[in-house]
Amino acid sequence: MSELQNRKKTLIDEVDVCVVGAGHAGCEAALACARLGLKTVIFTVSVDSIALMPCNPNIGGSSKGHLVRELDALGGEMGKNIDKTFIQSKMLNVSKGPAVHSLRAQADKADYSREMRKTLENQDNLIIKQAEVCDILTETDEETGKKKITGVQIFTGGIYKCKAVVLCTGTYLRARCLCGEAITYTGPNGLQAANYLTDSLKNFGIEMRRFKTGTPARMDGRTIDYSKMEEQFGDKKIVPFSFSTNPDDVQIDQVSCYLTYTNEKTHEIIRNNLDRSPIYAGVIEGTGPRYCPSIEDKVVKFADKDRHQVFIEPEGLHTHEMYVGGMSSSLPEDVQLQMYRTVPGLEHCQIVRNAYAIEYDCINPNQLYASLAFKDFEGLYAGGQFNGSSGYEEAAAQGLVAGINAAMYVKNREPMIIDRSEGYIGVLIDDLVTKENFEPYRMMTSRSEYRLLLRQDNADLRLRKKGYEVGLITKEQYDYVCLKEKLIAEEVERLQNTKIGANKKVQEFLKKHDSASLKTAVTLAELMCRPELSYEILAEIDPERKPLTDDVIEQVNINIKYDGYIKRQIKQVETFRKIENKKIPAEIDYDDVSSLRLEARAKLKAFKPISVGQASRISGVSPADISVLLIYLETYYQKKNENKEQ
Repeated sequence: MSELQNRKKTLIDEVDVCVVGAGHAGCEAALACARLGLKTVIFTVSVDSIALMPCNPNIGGSSKGHLVRELDALGGEMGKNIDKTFIQSKMLNVSKGPAVHSLRAQADKADYSREMRKTLENQDNLIIKQAEVCDILTETDEETGKKKITGVQIFTGGIYKCKAVVLCTGTYLRARCLCGEAITYTGPNGLQAANYLTDSLKNFGIEMRRFKTGTPARMDGRTIDYSKMEEQFGDKKIVPFSFSTNPDDVQIDQVSCYLTYTNEKTHEIIRNNLDRSPIYAGVIEGTGPRYCPSIEDKVVKFADKDRHQVFIEPEGLHTHEMYVGGMSSSLPEDVQLQMYRTVPGLEHCQIVRNAYAIEYDCINPNQLYASLAFKDFEGLYAGGQFNGSSGYEEAAAQGLVAGINAAMYVKNREPMIIDRSEGYIGVLIDDLVTKENFEPYRMMTSRSEYRLLLRQDNADLRLRKKGYEVGLITKEQYDYVCLKEKLIAEEVERLQNTKIGANKKVQEFLKKHDSASLKTAVTLAELMCRPELSYEILAEIDPERKPLTDDVIEQVNINIKYDGYIKRQIKQVETFRKIENKKIPAEIDYDDVSSLRLEARAKLKAFKPISVGQASRISGVSPADISVLLIYLETYYQKKNENKEQ
């Protein structure tokens, strides 16, 4: 840092918010701040890396599709951008219940980045600046004693004064890429790393971690024999990601993806060369993602498997590059070529870009509140892989929340908090800030306790209001959701109150659809609960219904078919809310809470939970500790009220 300290410092500009990093998190954060009327600058080490997809060229997938839908409901951009640039779209898990249905779209990688850059460039109040941020500037707040953000310094010595900073550095901090014995000190795709900011953060006492991730090779598609692979098609009827996208606008001709498999020969080559893998040679310092392992990890950890899936996916419409999903690696180039050429269809493949592993610095996210604000700073926020998560969708969701709350801070408004019962975004952030994560965090449907309520199809009904209250959703958009909610409720009520007799026409209808005949009259809702029947099928014996849009019909179907399960989960949420709404005052001294175990006291001091619910999810805090805390808080608030009355 000495060369930076000696560099002449000059004031370049004064803005409201500085966003550091222009990946998926940074783009959402910057757009949110600018759209909320704040003068915002977004910094990137390369303007060409805006919304870059350095790994898989797709958006969504299991549980990740939920995040994109929720982000869109709040006013984010990712859903709109992928709707403009996808080349194949598929709804996953359709054979299962609606809770786990997830949209996944293959992107044209170059178009996705280009479109997002265009959005940023045409956004009022937003400045794009290619520069490396090296230092965070602060002063001490006299009232709170906390460090307060005043600006950032870039590598040239330039100073940007601001009121809030959002750190979205992705995988660029002190990054290095590894391919066998070859190590390059760059960010993803050979782009410049950010080598100075880590020291600045450490000087402020921020706890840093070292994580790693990886990516597979890219192949020249002209050297692949697709006839030996299973062709994978997109959906015939495409569902858009964004609630604002007209469904008719996304019914396009789609490209195919392909499925093939590794085999014992592949695995043998990998096992014979493990000593040349940086992962197993001890060269890599960082911790990798458990749920997205390299092919070396798969072969070692799942030795009983005789094959692993390999997805061949196009990188775009204007390139021959193909992404080899499922075979990320850090093995040397010669081993990679041998390994890939054992896979059916890849026997004569030519590698355009080698697979590699990348190490980078990130933070322990336990240093953050649920607003994604740092606990020991005023005006400092964080989002994306910088927070120890993995994935474009997780990054974008955090970036949006961090950006919104940075804006709320500057505007002196209350932060927007999404709890676990309101959205997957709430689950993601709560897990990051309350649990001890020692590896890159990946979102999964199984992480949500209330996943039947938090479906991707109803994200607008759950979160549009929050987006409207913040200011990112227009009144017209919010009014439509209110109307949609009203139409759903009215139609469900009509179906529950409309009886249908066991007449000849009905019995013939039921026989035609292989459904048991009626002995007595039932409601249309009761008929809909039969697995072989649906709202659409019942139209034949329900002439009184009025025309409804597909999105309303979808909700009517789900609300009736899963009525009992939904009601049960709503009761669970009500119980959750009781403890979640019990706030813990910021000034509480846990040393005053007698009977708290030492471990619990230490954890509560370190995490500084804002509610009893959050405290209950901290590892090392037992139910008995929570009971002690509840008793203490009851006495605490009682005394506080008595003092007010006096």
